[in-house]
Amino acid sequence: MKKLRIILEMIKFEHTIFALPFAFMGAILGSYVVKGTWPSWGQIFWIIVAMVGARSAAMALNRLIDRKFDGENPRTKMRALPAGLLSVKEVVFFIIGSFVLLFIAASQLNRLTMELLPIAVFFLVFYSFTKRFTWACHIVLGVALGLAPLGGWVAVTGEVDGISLILFAAVAFWSAGFDVIYACQDVSFDRQRGLYSIPSYFGVARALKLARLFHVFTIIGFVVLYFLTNLKIWFGIGILISALILIYEHSLVKPTDLSKLNTAFFTMNGVLSVLVFAFTFIDLVMR
Repeated sequence: MKKLRIILEMIKFEHTIFALPFAFMGAILGSYVVKGTWPSWGQIFWIIVAMVGARSAAMALNRLIDRKFDGENPRTKMRALPAGLLSVKEVVFFIIGSFVLLFIAASQLNRLTMELLPIAVFFLVFYSFTKRFTWACHIVLGVALGLAPLGGWVAVTGEVDGISLILFAAVAFWSAGFDVIYACQDVSFDRQRGLYSIPSYFGVARALKLARLFHVFTIIGFVVLYFLTNLKIWFGIGILISALILIYEHSLVKPTDLSKLNTAFFTMNGVLSVLVFAFTFIDLVMR
């Protein structure tokens, strides 16, 4: 149990809240648009299992692959692997178990979910290597997290269409934007070690402008969803609140002051994902 607690702390299990509400959003929206019904409880259960397996595997892989750099970075040197709290073998076993959980969950949903599973696994693994050769690593992470709502949609509908891809893109830009903000705190270390990120390549000021642009694309994506799905006032209110949250998030971080970065990254993004799902749910219930 002690090892399990260390592993859950290592992968920041509580941050599953970033992506899980969007997976639920994809599921209920897809079921409404395609079938005019709600997802079954069985589908919701296996979506939760798949999300836990996917995110746990991805985060543990990231910690395993980056353990050398984490040990050299003052901000991350006390993470479980560089600090010796976990062995490489223990983390590898956890990763294998997480992927098995993901595979089992996908197999309980539908054929297309299984057919698309290798693509999801590829991005979950590939992301951790991208910081070594491209500043577009944040976009790759965005794609990986954007697969959460797309996966939820596919899980209940067995298909991919234009609406699901717009939802995917909106969440991908949201994820890429907040990852750019988070990377601003490691600019000096990344440049010293030859690692790539938008802040280390373009500078913090330009990086924050790009993060704002990404989040503008997110809101545009939600607005497009509003019109394409015939959602009503409650979803519109959710979009407005989301835009205000993103504006507030960006007001907390400045090129010369990153002291409130953790609030902008963790608190605001967790609130945003829950609220967008909640207002989507309320809108569909009211219909």
